[in-house]
Amino acid sequence: MTDEPTTEMATPPGEYFYGTGRRKEAVARVRLYPGSGNILINGKPYMELFSRSVYQIKIRQPLEVTSTASQFDVYAKIKGGGITGWADSLAHGISRALLVVDENHRQVLRRAGLLTRDPRVKERKKPGLKRARKAPQYTKR
Repeated sequence: MTDEPTTEMATPPGEYFYGTGRRKEAVARVRLYPGSGNILINGKPYMELFSRSVYQIKIRQPLEVTSTASQFDVYAKIKGGGITGWADSLAHGISRALLVVDENHRQVLRRAGLLTRDPRVKERKKPGLKRARKAPQYTKR
């Protein structure tokens, strides 16, 4: 047995509500447990991972528009992508989990635009170009 830290989060036992959120390359697997409003991502508090207030507001938005911020603890595992994708996929996952809690939240979440998966992803690189659209400088002679 080694003393390496495990990647598993210490989640409370008991029943939970599940939702999956996606944005760009990020995938968030979200569990909502009855609790007091704590948010843990990959075993760390969300304030530690998301230092910018824009991301913190985005993450809390689904809980605040449904007035359930102090009723649930959020435990999430996120893989892939960067910090923006993480924040948006987490908000999407929390929104989907809140639908499992109560289907009556659908109208409020839909109006806030939290149930729609943002389909924008990075465009592939094309042959002969430097990036997806950037071409080398044209020389006439």
